[in-house]
Amino acid sequence: MYTESQHIEFKPGFNEDVIETLVSFANSKGGRVLVGVANDGAPVKGFTIGQESIQQWLNEIKMKTQPAIVPDADVIEYEGVAVVELKVQEYPIKPVACRGKYYKRVQNSNHMLSISEMVNLHLQTLNTSWDAYPDPDPTHTLDDISWDKVQKAMDMMKLNGITINETALQFLLKYNLIRDDKLTSAAYLMFKKNDGIDSTIELGRFQNFITIKDTARTQSDILSEIDHVIDFVKKHINKEIIITGEPRNTQKWQYPMEAIREIVINMIIHRDYSAMPDSVVKIYNDKIEFYNPGKLPDEITIEDLLSNNYKSTPRNKLIADFFKHLGLIEKYGSGIGRIINYFEAENLPAPEFKNISGGFQVTVFAPAEEEDTKESTDVVENDTKVGEKVADVVENEKSVVEKVGEKVANVVEKEKRVGEKVANVVEKGKRVGEKVTNVVENEKRVGEKVANVVEKEKRVGEKVANVVEKEKRVGEKVANVVENEKRVGEKVTNVVENEKKVGEKVANVVEKDKRVGEKVANVVEKGKRVGEKVGENSTKNQNLILKYIIKNHNISSKELSAIIGISARKIEKNIAKLKAKGVLERIGPDKGGYWKVLSQ
Repeated sequence: MYTESQHIEFKPGFNEDVIETLVSFANSKGGRVLVGVANDGAPVKGFTIGQESIQQWLNEIKMKTQPAIVPDADVIEYEGVAVVELKVQEYPIKPVACRGKYYKRVQNSNHMLSISEMVNLHLQTLNTSWDAYPDPDPTHTLDDISWDKVQKAMDMMKLNGITINETALQFLLKYNLIRDDKLTSAAYLMFKKNDGIDSTIELGRFQNFITIKDTARTQSDILSEIDHVIDFVKKHINKEIIITGEPRNTQKWQYPMEAIREIVINMIIHRDYSAMPDSVVKIYNDKIEFYNPGKLPDEITIEDLLSNNYKSTPRNKLIADFFKHLGLIEKYGSGIGRIINYFEAENLPAPEFKNISGGFQVTVFAPAEEEDTKESTDVVENDTKVGEKVADVVENEKSVVEKVGEKVANVVEKEKRVGEKVANVVEKGKRVGEKVTNVVENEKRVGEKVANVVEKEKRVGEKVANVVEKEKRVGEKVANVVENEKRVGEKVTNVVENEKKVGEKVANVVEKDKRVGEKVANVVEKGKRVGEKVGENSTKNQNLILKYIIKNHNISSKELSAIIGISARKIEKNIAKLKAKGVLERIGPDKGGYWKVLSQ
């Protein structure tokens, strides 16, 4: 007696369930349906096969499937009873639909495909993947990627011995990162200039399942995200310094960092970037959880993964291939084995792998610790954070001191120059005073000579005395000049001080003008983007309608309304506009027909 399995299904009679099962087999590895057999595997009593029955069934199967499938039909003996065997092979072009619905075989039941599963199944039949097609956001252009990041990738390849003589643009074309003159999803994700939600990885340090101690988020290009995630992990795990007696001591992390890096790279390569959830990394005292949207393919089980009994099928073939050229991965399908070996080498518990919530999760476990060591973990982390904050404050203070020092040095230099000018004035005054002193001395000697002259010359002496008096007043005037020059020096010092204050005010004004300029630049940039969006041929809602119709040609207005978040009436209006533009066409009736996108 047979039992239902991945490739066998029992049906007591022919109905639409039979067709759905045949579609599931066609989208998987093939199989057969035994019509006339109950679910428990026993033949149905009284089951009969009419002369025209089988042909009618085949016609109905052909009419209700797209692309049309025609199974092999035979009447076989099953436990002494004649039953009908409908057999179908795996269909080469997938997915196959039954009345607009898509199924695949999972163990012994039929599973309805999600939109992303349908897309991936179709891409697999074309031996390609989602990331090799133009980026789904039509606003992304070559201006949205960083050419410095492209050049950095080229330099990494050169270090791996790959000869590159092309320009950056030719390089992207050579590695199929530009398709139909548009960026592929792989190119945008690896080289995007600005952060975006399409590559978000949430990072968290948890005290327990509900208490979060630290969080971070990275939304940059996926090549940079490797270091972002690893740096966050290092920040929140323990590190042991082992004194070996050698000139340099050995550092040992709480987890083997080679394995952590392998897990992070696998997360980024195999993530389902078309899915809504984000990747998440949760760090606890005793374990780290790495969650990624996109579960294992149905044909690969956890047991296959652990025993290395599977064929690697990267979800994002273009990204995986490019990472291999960069030297970030060695070969497909070897990462899980290396991760397990790294933990075995450190005598650590084996990592746990499982499908969960539409995604895949890897959990690694820390070595068993003494109780006081676990308690000290939080203290070390707190001290580390305090140290980091103190370092930031010291760095800021250092910057302030340096700036103040520069300003003080400028002021001192100006004061020095003023002092030199004052010293020059004083020196001139000194020389004038010396000249006056010499004049007085000469006149004194003249006076002495005059005194020795006959009394008659007394009047001459008096005249000379008058001259001396005049010279004295000249000396006093010179002293006044020196005093005035001193006050001038003080005024110059005050002017320098005022100029310093004016300079500081000017610096503040310049800084404010700089910030105003940045705001104006941001406004201009936003205006530019708004202008670009306004200049598009279709509205945002019409682009979204086309996007989801491309994914599902049988989608209804009601389903579009629920997905996009606008009323069904607005959906109909936008569809009418798209039809008027010659972008969209309805093939067949409202029920049973489908949409056809003519151009975009």
